[in-house]
Amino acid sequence: MKDLPKHKGLRNQLVKTIKRKGITDEKVLNAISKVPRHLFMDSGFIDFAYQDNAFPIAADQTISQPYTVAFQTELLEIEVGDKVLEIGTGSGYQTAVLIELKAEVYSIERQKELYEKTRKFLPRLGYVAKKLNFGDGYKGWSEYAPFDKILVTAGAPFVPKPLLSQLKIGGRLVIPVGDNVQTMTLYIRKGEKDFEKHELGEFRFVPMLKESQK
Repeated sequence: MKDLPKHKGLRNQLVKTIKRKGITDEKVLNAISKVPRHLFMDSGFIDFAYQDNAFPIAADQTISQPYTVAFQTELLEIEVGDKVLEIGTGSGYQTAVLIELKAEVYSIERQKELYEKTRKFLPRLGYVAKKLNFGDGYKGWSEYAPFDKILVTAGAPFVPKPLLSQLKIGGRLVIPVGDNVQTMTLYIRKGEKDFEKHELGEFRFVPMLKESQK
């Protein structure tokens, strides 16, 4: 598969759709317009790649709805060179959006099949993360902490304490919290033990599971 002019046209239409839904950050919209989402999807879903919907990928996971990717990314307020911890590499689509924004991405995936596939696939498209890891996202990645921003791309039943502790003061953590339906939650670290919390609507994500799956 290639990235053709027709795909670029479809991405421009997708950008218009998510703008109508309320995404205003031009940097985020520009990143969505550049990342070839169809290349991240299984062949049976390629014709639907630029619809604003989530679709299945390997290991019973999904590639997130573009609006959701844009919404979470906008909340992070990415600056060039930000050190970002992503929990849930998945297909690599969200990872690519972060890299397009010139973030340094450290990403953890707990599904071995997805980890192996994505770590080979992303560089082929020119998207090189700082580090990819097969492991348990609940533990974060203390070796490379603290992080400017942390993004969780799966539904967490609670906010893992290691993620809060690995966030820089002034940093932002975006995480969907809940079981069947999640509340998108933003934490801004104001001090050593002081966090500002914002709840920003309901979403549905696949669950964030513990322990690495081989």
